[in-house]
Amino acid sequence: MGRVLPVVLLALLVVYCLVEVAQADPDHVRLLPRWLWVALIILLPGVGAIGWLIAGRPQRRQPPPNRPRAPDDDPDFLRGL
Repeated sequence: MGRVLPVVLLALLVVYCLVEVAQADPDHVRLLPRWLWVALIILLPGVGAIGWLIAGRPQRRQPPPNRPRAPDDDPDFLRGL
């Protein structure tokens, strides 16, 4: 069991990273093209997967600026009533 667990965890990490690469927007992937990230993750499972998580993932999008959430919170909407 002690020898199998690291292999299973590495396999899960590789699958997770491959799914993330496949779902990532090609224009927002950092450093390398997506196909090269896939090759790195498959050929160098531990290094490629950790490299993707640290350096390849797209940056998180910034939330939009604070805008009113409902019409009754919007001063422009209320002004037009």
